[in-house]
Amino acid sequence: MKKIVVLSLSVLVAVTVGLIFYFKRSPAPVYKTAKLEKGAIVSTVTATGNLNAVVMVQVGTQVSGTIQKLFVDYNSVVKKGQAIAQIDPAIFSSQLEQSRGNYQIALANLRKAKASITEAARTLERNRQLLKDGVVSQADFDAAETRYQEARAGVKAAEGSVGQTLGSYRQAETNLRYATIKSPVNGIIVSKNVDVGQTVAASFQTPTLFTIAQDMTKMQIDTSVDEADIGKIRVGQAAVFTVDAYPEIQFRGAVAQVRNSAIITQNVVTYDVVITFENKDLKLKPGMTANVNIEIMRKADVLKIPSAALRFKPKVAGEESKPSVRNSPGKTARSVGQRVFILKDEKAVPVLLKTGITDDSFVEVVLGKLQQGEEVIVEQIFPKKKPGSTTGSMGPRF
Repeated sequence: MKKIVVLSLSVLVAVTVGLIFYFKRSPAPVYKTAKLEKGAIVSTVTATGNLNAVVMVQVGTQVSGTIQKLFVDYNSVVKKGQAIAQIDPAIFSSQLEQSRGNYQIALANLRKAKASITEAARTLERNRQLLKDGVVSQADFDAAETRYQEARAGVKAAEGSVGQTLGSYRQAETNLRYATIKSPVNGIIVSKNVDVGQTVAASFQTPTLFTIAQDMTKMQIDTSVDEADIGKIRVGQAAVFTVDAYPEIQFRGAVAQVRNSAIITQNVVTYDVVITFENKDLKLKPGMTANVNIEIMRKADVLKIPSAALRFKPKVAGEESKPSVRNSPGKTARSVGQRVFILKDEKAVPVLLKTGITDDSFVEVVLGKLQQGEEVIVEQIFPKKKPGSTTGSMGPRF
């Protein structure tokens, strides 16, 4: 009987220990895989910027006064030479009339001076003959010659006065013409900074009354590209962009200019890259924010691997993954090789490879023992522990 009890206790202890190990053991990991495939990869540089018209013309005024009329408003389409605003012309009209009167007086004085010189010239010639005949004295002849010289000087002064008053007259005409503000180009009014009754002063600096986008069908994006990427950008490279107003539409353009002037903001260096594009349907408006992808390289029909496969590292449940390969200083992961993992006998087996260009979702496989259709591990999933399991040290409760 005693042997039976001892045997029963031994079996119970063995079963208990077996159950403890069964519930404590870690569940086998589950791997999520993706197939290698061939296709095109487009390597891009991302940037953000704002849309602008290629030519923005700021329209001001050359004269001061009160705005009497406005002929346009926001989004008005204007033609070159079209009147867009009117400054009260009353003061300019009166100045023109005054200048015209002064000019006419100067012309009359010139005619009078010319008549005087004609008379003085006749008197001088007559006295010259009489002097030869001894009828007049030398003093009389000298006086006649002096009057002739004075008449000549009077003509010169009258001519100068005519020129001066003519300049004032033309300036008054110009000021009156400037009172009507006209569009210098064909375009669309995108900004209006004045209202009827407002006084504008052009004494020190020409005020900006309107901003006109010359051609809204051709626009550009001024993007900020990081200094690390600017060396990859070339004029003529294709670009695609989206705007918040039409998130489902991709618009296309091209690099038109890579500016050399650095923009430094909080010790971050960027460069302005100008993207031009067509806006024939006028959907896009100045000031919109654009998210731009500039195509720097394209390869077709290459073996590509998901980027997630390169980031994957096997890990044990409850432990954080640590990189098993460290790059030496000055070397990138690409120069010493990279690795991915494939499933073999339900285990993650590493495979070394060399990569090429990337489009953030996929990476080109340049060298490596991988073929199209093979599956690589992109994620490791640990299933939940079985009910009743515990990580404590006291074992199951009875």
